[in-house]
Amino acid sequence: MKIMIIDGQGGRMGSLLTEKTKNAAIPGAQIYAIGTNSIATAAMLKAGADYGATGENPVLVNSRDADYIIGPLGIMAADSLLGEVTPAMAVAVGQSSAMKILLPVNKCNHHVVGVSSEYSMSELAEQAVRYLLDCIAGKA
Repeated sequence: MKIMIIDGQGGRMGSLLTEKTKNAAIPGAQIYAIGTNSIATAAMLKAGADYGATGENPVLVNSRDADYIIGPLGIMAADSLLGEVTPAMAVAVGQSSAMKILLPVNKCNHHVVGVSSEYSMSELAEQAVRYLLDCIAGKA
């Protein structure tokens, strides 16, 4: 099972997602850390990702056969994450047949109505991994 975690900036969200996914000990899961920059990739690798790569092409290539893609909502919007998400990256994620688990980070002019902003980044990562486990178990 290929779980692709995409993050940018300093990689804080991605490293939390990687750590919590790794700690869930999902049988047969391999975590691919794809950073929009090398700092984000390094943070996710340090958190325990099995593989890591940086930039647009790794997003394009790994979106093709990922089972799950996890990251901030902005990974599906061109020019998000302060311009780190290219239009090609957003299209690749959007067109992927993978189940997308998106964290509603209300920044970069994206706001999801009806979503509580009371959650910390750690709580959002925990919810994302819980949903991932439900998907794998066929409960979602």
